[in-house]
Amino acid sequence: MKKRIFALCCALMLSLSVFTACQPAPASEASSTPEATATAEPTATPEATPTAEPTQAPSADPENMNLLTGLPTLSKEAIGKRPVAVMVNNVDAALPQYGISAADVIFELPVEYGLTRLMALYGDYSQIPDVCSIRSCRYYYPILASGFDAIYVHWGIDQTIATETINRMDIDHFDGDWYGDGTYFGRDQNRLNSGYAWEHTGVFHGNNLPKLLESTDTRTDLKEDKQDAAFCFVGMDCNAAPAGETANSVRVDIGANYSTFRYDTETHTYLKNYKDSAHMDAKTNEQLAFENVIVLEADITVRDDQSRKNINWQGGEDSSGYYISEGKMQKITWSKADEYSPLKFFDESGAELQINRGKSYIAFTYAGSCTISE
Repeated sequence: MKKRIFALCCALMLSLSVFTACQPAPASEASSTPEATATAEPTATPEATPTAEPTQAPSADPENMNLLTGLPTLSKEAIGKRPVAVMVNNVDAALPQYGISAADVIFELPVEYGLTRLMALYGDYSQIPDVCSIRSCRYYYPILASGFDAIYVHWGIDQTIATETINRMDIDHFDGDWYGDGTYFGRDQNRLNSGYAWEHTGVFHGNNLPKLLESTDTRTDLKEDKQDAAFCFVGMDCNAAPAGETANSVRVDIGANYSTFRYDTETHTYLKNYKDSAHMDAKTNEQLAFENVIVLEADITVRDDQSRKNINWQGGEDSSGYYISEGKMQKITWSKADEYSPLKFFDESGAELQINRGKSYIAFTYAGSCTISE
């Protein structure tokens, strides 16, 4: 009887030792010498069975996700590659522009004399169309572009600050003043023939950009810290309305220029107007449409006698703005930690804002210059 009890105890100790061997031991225990223990009589060792290699959990986002929109639209060539930011003229005499309906994000900021200029961002560098009309750089645009690790495209530059900014930040950029031989930048002859002023006819031939990047040995791979989505997106196929008041009509005043939007319940987008007329792409005949309209109030001051601007692009805890989507609006705060950091948006509790997947319009304007109504 005692022998039977002893054998059962030994078997129990053996099973416990097998179980504990599967668990990682603390460092202090692993380095100590174990005491001798009684062992059971040897038993037959079962043959080892092969185990499957551990598999990684599938990513929530597809490999070809456009980092600017959160949608799976990238070509194979553009996966892991840098976006491109293109400066676009935005005055009456230059309308209608073209190539802009293909942009994934459009920024609108003030420049001289109450006018505005657009910066169009394209997430797929291999699919950029011809874009017209291209205009010159102001210092705050490449600072915003750098938050996306974007290649920056412009024609001309404000020599007072913008040149110093681009050189100091070592930003990869292409200026039509240097590449305007017709291959990468040129003039729209049809526009010249129809009476457009010379400065409103500049074209960037986006389909030739891959060749330009290769010939100049420009880095195309995204920096490691810019390989995630540009914004904090909601889950795929689950758009959500902001927790706020109804926002079917939006007006953003930026000096003498203003943009208006009307929510389209069928497409779930905001259709953009240039002032009070549909803002169209001349080549595709599409009206600009955005899933997200984001208005950021910023300190904007005049810095010289030519009405050039200083813009506080950093925001912070005291900043304010509006996130508008799905027919609703909510108040937000925003910040950009430094010249190279991305823009971040926050809800009123301080949590990072989740925005809907799709195209976004982002304006920097004066406090109190956004009107929202039903």
